[in-house]
Amino acid sequence: MLEDKTYREWTEAFSPGSHYIGSWDKGSKILFLGPNEKGILGGMVSRIKENRLYEYISIEHLGVVNAGKEDTTSDAVKQWAGSLENYTLKEFKGKTELLVDMDINDDYKEMFEGMWPKALQKLKEIAKKK
Repeated sequence: MLEDKTYREWTEAFSPGSHYIGSWDKGSKILFLGPNEKGILGGMVSRIKENRLYEYISIEHLGVVNAGKEDTTSDAVKQWAGSLENYTLKEFKGKTELLVDMDINDDYKEMFEGMWPKALQKLKEIAKKK
């Protein structure tokens, strides 16, 4: 799920070319990036709030990247900075169950409801190969 190659595969559902720069270690800064329709790099500035291997990952979103520049201080960013994206992994009948919860603005709810099932299906396919 977090390896560079497989991360790029399953997050393709959110944005073609999705990738990250940084570390998944607790407390580390991490950038979630991808090109927009014009090829300009953008994404999220985040921090790994918690990472318990094979159990739980919490990502705190701090800002955005626009055209390669980080913004963590604008009024637009301050409205949602600190929002969390959490992944909980549990063993269930010999398989791994992945639960995802995230803080989200209602303006983006419908978009993510369309993307998440595709991303999770791809992640499931990747997991079955391993």
